[in-house]
Amino acid sequence: MSNPQEGKTLKEQLWDPVAGFGVTFRTMFKKVVTEQYPFEKQPTAPRFHGRHQLNRWPDGLEKCIGCELCAWACPADAIYVEGGSNSDAPDGERFSPGERYGRVYQINYLRCILCGLCIEACPTRALTMTNEYELADDNRADLIYEKSDLLAPLLPGMEQPPHPMRLGDFEGDYYRGTFKAAGGSSEEATS
Repeated sequence: MSNPQEGKTLKEQLWDPVAGFGVTFRTMFKKVVTEQYPFEKQPTAPRFHGRHQLNRWPDGLEKCIGCELCAWACPADAIYVEGGSNSDAPDGERFSPGERYGRVYQINYLRCILCGLCIEACPTRALTMTNEYELADDNRADLIYEKSDLLAPLLPGMEQPPHPMRLGDFEGDYYRGTFKAAGGSSEEATS
């Protein structure tokens, strides 16, 4: 039986084991850099892809027109959209300024890979991604977000849909950004 130390140089026998612990000894006395998550949350990058949000027009109508392009663009098949028709009456109740709206809108975060292809496909910028990254849950059913979970909150001056269009006479005013002012003249939107 041969000795494992035979054939090794003095450096290999003495210095190499000590050098291996060198990293440990160098870092033992440095300041700890542990982040105190979730008590101290660090800001995300400005272009971070987090939870989705369905946006609204300034009067409260939904921007989603139920075109289903986001669902077609999703490589993980995580989005489900069913379109519905708005009322054709001039003062009819509508959910969006166009002919259609997203009657059913679901995103399955068990499948979603947060790639952002859905927001690139949206023609009305109805779907955007927020910086919210806390999506974990202990129940699989709670990770399927419905339209009510995804809609942006109503801000002051907004009205809960369905209601008639308030910003213009037809949907072209919304999509071009020319909103009718109270005095009758049209002005460019600033958003």
